[in-house]
Amino acid sequence: MSKIEKAPQWQRNLYALWLGNFITGAGASMSLPFLPLFISEMGNFPKWELTLYAGLAFSGTFLSQAIVSPFWGKLADRTGRKPMLMRAALGMTITATLTGFSPNVWVLIALRMIQGGFSGYINNAYALMASEVPADKSGRTMGTLTTGNVGGTLIGPIIGGYMAGIFGYRIPFFMFGGMMLIASITTLVFVKENFHPADDPKYAERSAFTGIKHVRVVWAMIISSMLIQAATTSINPIISLFVKELMHNHGNIAMVSGVIAALPGIATLIAAPQLGALGDHIGPRKVLVAGLIFCAMMFLPMFFVQSVTSLGVFRFLVGISDAALLPITQTVMTLATPKESISRIFSYNQSAQAIGSVIGPMLAAGVAGVLDYRYVFLMTTGLVLINLGIVMWAYKADYKTVKETR
Repeated sequence: MSKIEKAPQWQRNLYALWLGNFITGAGASMSLPFLPLFISEMGNFPKWELTLYAGLAFSGTFLSQAIVSPFWGKLADRTGRKPMLMRAALGMTITATLTGFSPNVWVLIALRMIQGGFSGYINNAYALMASEVPADKSGRTMGTLTTGNVGGTLIGPIIGGYMAGIFGYRIPFFMFGGMMLIASITTLVFVKENFHPADDPKYAERSAFTGIKHVRVVWAMIISSMLIQAATTSINPIISLFVKELMHNHGNIAMVSGVIAALPGIATLIAAPQLGALGDHIGPRKVLVAGLIFCAMMFLPMFFVQSVTSLGVFRFLVGISDAALLPITQTVMTLATPKESISRIFSYNQSAQAIGSVIGPMLAAGVAGVLDYRYVFLMTTGLVLINLGIVMWAYKADYKTVKETR
């Protein structure tokens, strides 16, 4: 028997879900660097209108995701997480492919909103693993699972930017659809879930926070996920436009934008498992607080950058802080939440992340349209500092009752 065949089922699920997360991250990020450029080809828009449409195209997906995620989470706690994984994978297969045929900006925005309603693969992958992984391995496992998503996010913009620069902006959407079909087949064949509904049939009707001892900390993690996502996605609507400005409209802007968008993924890919294991050892709070402080210190200098190279350096360093943020919040929720309601808590967390992915790009679009692209980084620094304050307050308020699991 091979090493994989000898591994316990939760580890085999981890391998399959890592691949699914990688494909989802890669496919979803393929269009990010050049989406504003794609929109600019659909009409002769002034700067403020272009940034507005780019913000809507980015945030529309996450707006619908935020609305429907609690419903999917409640259904997952009743039926299991694997059916939700299949629903998300097949839904994105269809909607991503159709997006490649968009005739105008409004059809593009509408299809991205529909895609958001059927998305949620990564969130359900986290929920399935959280319900199965041993507590003493949760930090490393969540960190490893995160590397699948960020690894795909790393590769996706580079491939998408390269393909878009050669074949046009529609091809990456078709590639996304084909990749999600592969993820659907992989999940169907290799993911096995030992799902048992709650003994009490009325459990799903109770609050998802029933049985959670440290509700204040869990809520802080959900809010933190929202603010982290708002900060990290705020640059998405303007990244290609800002790169275009820094390059003085010369060179392969789509390709360079893809590289700049992917750089944080390199650092996160390297650091996430190590920081997850460190959280298992010293407690997640210390890693989370340090990550937020470092994140603010890296976003602020981006306001002053004068070249693509310096922007890339700070984007890379932000990726290190990313490795200490979302995986750690996932770990805290995993340790604090009963298995019977883990899908609902993670769905609320996904809704919060989706709301952050709406707030961040829309705020950035507004700031960039009224002021300048650079002021987006000042706004982002402020969001990170607010996040730090909320986390510190939650742990301090719960200090006497919260005991971090090693």
